[in-house]
Amino acid sequence: MLSTTSNQKVQETTLGQAIREALAEEMRRDPRVFIMGEDVAEAGTPFKVLSGLVEEFGPARVIDTPISEAGITGMGVGGAMTGMRPIIDIMFGDFITLALDQIVNQAAKVHYMSGGKLKVPLVVRTTLGATRRTAAQHSQSLHAWVSHIPGLKVALPSTPYDAKGLLKTAIRDENPVIFFEDKMMYQLKGPVPQGDYTIPFGVADIKRAGTNITLVATSSMVQVALEAADNLETLGISVEVVDPRTTVPLDSATLIESARKTSRVIVVDEGYERYGVTAELAAVIAEGAFYYLDAPVRRMGAMNVPVPFSPVLEDLTVPTATAVVDVAKMLCGRV
Repeated sequence: MLSTTSNQKVQETTLGQAIREALAEEMRRDPRVFIMGEDVAEAGTPFKVLSGLVEEFGPARVIDTPISEAGITGMGVGGAMTGMRPIIDIMFGDFITLALDQIVNQAAKVHYMSGGKLKVPLVVRTTLGATRRTAAQHSQSLHAWVSHIPGLKVALPSTPYDAKGLLKTAIRDENPVIFFEDKMMYQLKGPVPQGDYTIPFGVADIKRAGTNITLVATSSMVQVALEAADNLETLGISVEVVDPRTTVPLDSATLIESARKTSRVIVVDEGYERYGVTAELAAVIAEGAFYYLDAPVRRMGAMNVPVPFSPVLEDLTVPTATAVVDVAKMLCGRV
């Protein structure tokens, strides 16, 4: 839920603009913050999220790099270890695969392996999400991979307000943070306070209060869950929508409390359902709220297939509001 101080003005802002505001404000606040990545300067990224930053901060702080995800991330790890606060832009989340050694074996472990003497205050900004018609190599949601690794924090904003506040927190954190933005949501509009604010990691947000069933949803699936909640309300089913906002750290207490209140839960995530985020969140809820549940926790994630290029087939691979409504009706005995 949006929270502001009394003197903060609120404006309607897209998620892409909220990201750009967060970056610009943090770069003005801290000269150690800089951005590196493919097409981040002159092009402002293919999604135009960073447009205008190089004009304000110059090519020494908004740096276009060669096409080498491993090289970009390695430079970011080194810069962070030596006192800078790099923000690395990996254009498509699919290509964190090329930087996993730097992320998993270096950034995540340096603090532990140095006995706490070294830190890696690095932010890796990247994307997730299907239905953009960019085929199997540009449409995956791989946030479960990095959520599995101790030493990394993982944030998944679902609104412009969350995007700005969480990104500021990520930049100021002393640990490496992987920050996933859904590429289909950059034009999503919502209220965003002007000026400085942060959102703490590990604090879930109840996007909608309800009493009959809980939908725990991440990233773009929060919007899917809210649409499903509107449809279910017309059937007399009161839906609570909970957004974890970060998978690491995870606010288990809020998820369990909501499950105990409503007694029925669906976990919705755009990543692959098999061995994915839905499994972890469902297990946390089942263990913490077992004696309060009237039905098993249900999971809804992406199908276990490479994301198709065909629009008709691609749309079938990820959860939709209609599909969520059908499962919710079944859990509530309305079928």
